[in-house]
Amino acid sequence: MQEKDRAKRKVKLNKTADIERPAKRSNRVNSLTRVVQILDFLVKKQAPISPYAVAKATNAPVSTIYSTIDEMERHGLLQRGKDGTIWIGAHLYYYGLAYSSQLDFLQEAKMAMVSLRDEVEETVQICGRDNTSLVVMDMAEANTQFQMASNVGTRLPLNWTASGLLLVGHLPHMERLKILKECALKSPTGKAETNPEVLSQAASKSFKARLAVQAGQADYMVCCIASPICNENNECLATISIVLPDSRAENNKEYYVQAVRRAAMKIESRMGWQKT
Repeated sequence: MQEKDRAKRKVKLNKTADIERPAKRSNRVNSLTRVVQILDFLVKKQAPISPYAVAKATNAPVSTIYSTIDEMERHGLLQRGKDGTIWIGAHLYYYGLAYSSQLDFLQEAKMAMVSLRDEVEETVQICGRDNTSLVVMDMAEANTQFQMASNVGTRLPLNWTASGLLLVGHLPHMERLKILKECALKSPTGKAETNPEVLSQAASKSFKARLAVQAGQADYMVCCIASPICNENNECLATISIVLPDSRAENNKEYYVQAVRRAAMKIESRMGWQKT
């Protein structure tokens, strides 16, 4: 009798353990995440690429990537070339148009960017931040022989450019420090600062001054003079910057500094974020 009671108690305990035992977390990546991974990889590569290369880069099963790509192609999110490579589909273009139609800010920034380009006769960029990267959102090129290495869509570590520091300058110190620890990389020229603490202090100082200047950090003999574009909460949404040879920047630095500051303040004023 006692043996039966012990056996019953053992069965009950096992059932209770099964109920209370937490379910194992799945390591599977959901379909939406796969879609984003594929699109992110294409944007990063800036060129059509094979599905196999996507699978290898995202560390995903080839069969999963192929089926996801087929589904995306059916919905117009991807298009396939005759050689089997894939690229961003036309349907995403319409999403982009719908999104941009609501962004008065970008329209104002574009007008100010072109106006500044014409004023200083140098290349001007509008840059924003995507997590730990700087992204070139728009650009007005000057009619000179000076060739830019970074075009629209280019992503760079925040510590490589003047704009990168301004984009995090408004954040609290600890949040700024966390971001800079993740993204601070050595630049091709070896001149970009990588110490997160030093970068954080420089970002705060530059933001308060509404100006950041860096020369030779990302590209040899290239200078970037940037000013933040801030909303009504004094948060840096984007930057406007003049990109030019460092020799020309040295010879007339104050002129460029005043011009880029005026351009940033003009955008803020037209958006109703700052008083004229």
